Amino acid sequence: MKRDVRRYFTARKTVAPTLAPDGRLAFLADTTGTKQVWTTDEPGAWPRQRTFYDERVSFASWSPAGDAVVFGKDTGADEHDQLFRLDPEDGSIDQLTDDPDAIHLWGGWHPDGENIVFAANRRDRSRFDVYVMDADGGDPRLTSESDEDGFLSVEGWSPSGDSLVVQKSRASSDDDLFVVDAETGERRHVTPHSGHVRYHHPAFGPDGDALYCVSDANADTPELVRIDLDELTTETVASGGDRSIDSLAFDAGSRRVALTRNVEGYSELRVGRLTGPTDVDLHEVDLSEAGLREGVVQDLVVGPDGERVAAAVSAPDCNHSVFVADATSTETGESPEVERWTRPSPGGIELDAYDSPDLVRYETFDGRQIPAYFALPDEAVRESKTEGVPVVVDIHGGPHHQRRPWFRPVRQFLLDAGYAVFEPNVRGSSGYGREYAALDDVENRMDSVQDVAEAVDWLCDRPEIDSEGVVAYGRSYGGFMVLAAITEYPDLWTAAVEFVGIANWVTFLENTGDWRRSHREAEYGSLADDREFLESISPIHSVEEIRCPLFVQHGANDPRVPVGEARQIAEEVQSQGVPVESLVFEDEGHHTTKLDNRIEMFERIAAFLDEHV
Repeated sequence: MKRDVRRYFTARKTVAPTLAPDGRLAFLADTTGTKQVWTTDEPGAWPRQRTFYDERVSFASWSPAGDAVVFGKDTGADEHDQLFRLDPEDGSIDQLTDDPDAIHLWGGWHPDGENIVFAANRRDRSRFDVYVMDADGGDPRLTSESDEDGFLSVEGWSPSGDSLVVQKSRASSDDDLFVVDAETGERRHVTPHSGHVRYHHPAFGPDGDALYCVSDANADTPELVRIDLDELTTETVASGGDRSIDSLAFDAGSRRVALTRNVEGYSELRVGRLTGPTDVDLHEVDLSEAGLREGVVQDLVVGPDGERVAAAVSAPDCNHSVFVADATSTETGESPEVERWTRPSPGGIELDAYDSPDLVRYETFDGRQIPAYFALPDEAVRESKTEGVPVVVDIHGGPHHQRRPWFRPVRQFLLDAGYAVFEPNVRGSSGYGREYAALDDVENRMDSVQDVAEAVDWLCDRPEIDSEGVVAYGRSYGGFMVLAAITEYPDLWTAAVEFVGIANWVTFLENTGDWRRSHREAEYGSLADDREFLESISPIHSVEEIRCPLFVQHGANDPRVPVGEARQIAEEVQSQGVPVESLVFEDEGHHTTKLDNRIEMFERIAAFLDEHV
């Protein structure tokens, strides 16, 4: 794999757009190696960098008056975000919160711009409370105390500014919504339900008497729904049919709606407005008008007054760029006009050299068809291999995640090095409905690992693939899947690469962040009730089965999967006489956020695969 890694991994991205009332755009760009705040005044104009940290910025939000931008930043990728206020006129920055042991989750600007709201675990590290503070600084006011452990976020204000909508996430597929009085902190549960139901992207309706959100309360796949706050009934406003609606942005004042429909991983972006409490007039945004055939839409936002919609869009041959649509054109029944505002550098590889994977399906052990993205290196490379090409089976994390056809330089790096790349969405993945996402819960965990083994069988039946060169590769929960695959099905693998993976379910749950434990136990099984089962599926207890060389990467500051998981699996596998290479970054967490670290990581992975595959 004699390739210049830097050429691939210096491709830049622009994400997380936020719109000012006067037309300016702020966004995050990793031009300097970590994501920072940038602004621009018009499409294609050279943007201006506004923050200059070595550490990443996590979000940015323009004030309703356009006179300030609030952003978040952590230290060493530890996810303990602090909040800061940027004056876009003189560039000055004031730190709003200073509690480095606490996580501060942005909640939004008050409609008048005088106050902000956020959730934080300042009082108790295991639970999040709601805080309101003056946008110019001062002491945060504890507005609403949480009465239980776990993750909680503030999703926004009512149009009048008297109420807040708060989301309590109990599991990846189970949420509750609460309306909180912004003055008294009184909290009312507005989504009573049984079983697992998702309520994502909630926003108050125009009169404050309803919430609009994406939910699977009425169907297997998420829809746009309206929750009546008096009757607590949930009515469908727009359905995606057999496809999931996966993101929503809503402006109560203009009644403007923007949403995306997930079609085999690609996004259909639609913009319109409410024409009645449960009626909406939507128009598809044609991204080809801005030069993009199809892609994946993320970070969807409706600007002030509902006149514009912004999003970050990427595709296999288009690095993450900000597109802005004119929402007012829908008033005449026309498709919204759309412009590409940012064109980040593609790095050292031309975008037209990037290959798009094919969507395939393979049959697994119980007859289900598992969707996957499959890409082969170019024909010249394949013809040079008498026994076929090696393949990297790249398993996503989550597990409620979905591999989608977005821009991924690592895919092209592997293809150009002569590897096929196979990216399965095994059972448990999102994007295919509630039933499919629940198929790997608790006692069914290892069924998803068998889906991976069946993928290898499918691949090895293809003449293009060398069955002696199969690599397991995955991050986070995908790292667990790698370790499980090489212990449960050791004969299938030539090498394995795992990032921030779970080796021992018991030590993971004991040592993960206090606020995450209940959320994770809801899906994986609990220490109190399922300890024996969790022990039985922990790869650390089957290391004697591992036969292939293993590469292990982790960040010392990881608050989700503690670095002890990497250290114990590396030590145990090495004690078996199996080659192991470990890479722990002292200044990283669950994600490798710094460019130099990413370059080093993939240079070492390339050398590892050169040696063993």
